[in-house]
Amino acid sequence: MNTRIRRTALCVAVAATSLSLASCGVLNVSGDSSSASPTKGNDVTIGLLLPETANTRYEDFDYPIIKQQVSSLTKDQGHVAYANAGQNADKQATQMQKMIDDKVDIILLDAVDSHAIAGEVKKAKDAGIPVIAYDRLAEGPIDAYISFDNELVGEVQGRSLLDALGSDAGTSDKIVMMNGSPTDPNAKQFKAGALSELKGKVTIARSFDTKDWDPKNAESNMSDAIKAIGKGNIAGVYSANDGMAGGIVKAMEDAGISHLPPLTGQDAELAAVQRIVSGEQYMSVYKSYPQEAQAAAQMAVAKVQGKDIEFDALTQDTVDSPTNKEIPAQLVTVTALTRKNIKSTVVADGIYKVSQICTSKYASECAAIGLK
Repeated sequence: MNTRIRRTALCVAVAATSLSLASCGVLNVSGDSSSASPTKGNDVTIGLLLPETANTRYEDFDYPIIKQQVSSLTKDQGHVAYANAGQNADKQATQMQKMIDDKVDIILLDAVDSHAIAGEVKKAKDAGIPVIAYDRLAEGPIDAYISFDNELVGEVQGRSLLDALGSDAGTSDKIVMMNGSPTDPNAKQFKAGALSELKGKVTIARSFDTKDWDPKNAESNMSDAIKAIGKGNIAGVYSANDGMAGGIVKAMEDAGISHLPPLTGQDAELAAVQRIVSGEQYMSVYKSYPQEAQAAAQMAVAKVQGKDIEFDALTQDTVDSPTNKEIPAQLVTVTALTRKNIKSTVVADGIYKVSQICTSKYASECAAIGLK
């Protein structure tokens, strides 16, 4: 993905759970902007297509936050028509066609397969329905894109893994790379970012592109890597997300690896945060889902209501997809989550309570790092 800054730098605050345009230096911009020429009132219908349920974030954060934000922005008159594809690209195409047939006002699309969905994006465009690519950059004539800075995610993961290996790390250290699904454009960006940090500094002994981001596939891949490399010869493991990290941990434990090597992740899933507390996983990438979801809802409502000033303020970056250039975008930054900053990130942002993390199983480890 080629990213360029459009007009002014994007203002982001990772720890924020709400988005203030005024704090980004945008004057007099709000949902009630009198300078707008609304094309639609508050009775909007936002179509929301999410890709899968294996990653808990979509059901736990993205959908409920977008639903709440749309309601807030439209004085409880707006509606979110929601569908989850369960990692099935054909099913998502059918879901999107139904939303086109139902004449929703705008679609927020998190694509299962960014290339395969391009035809439906064109159909929506032909029907006069704008499409905002959410979290993953779909192909076709999309109107805008919002996601995290995906190459930065990979860079943070790669740097963190090197930090965990220590200053003596070198090409004699063998690592395994467990990348995401080849149909997800984000996975390619995570991989590119990680390789920019790792290549030439350690030896990538095995690398996998994991079908469907499936933890079971990651577990199987890791078992193969252990057999090929030797269970005592793996210095670290790059996992592109937390779900796969769980499968990797299971494979290593089943292989009898008692001292687990440093392991990365992404998404700050509760199970991963607990693995970080216990030392089974070194880090995750924390992405402020409230910020991304709230901004997506704001973009969708502003677009439908014809509030161009507000929409432009929310899309101050541009990106290129394989089919379109200079797509208006918002790219949100990320934070490396380790044992040192659990309290100041996921706890402070209200993602989890300490009581959810520090169950009886993890009580002693939580106490040891002052998490109480």
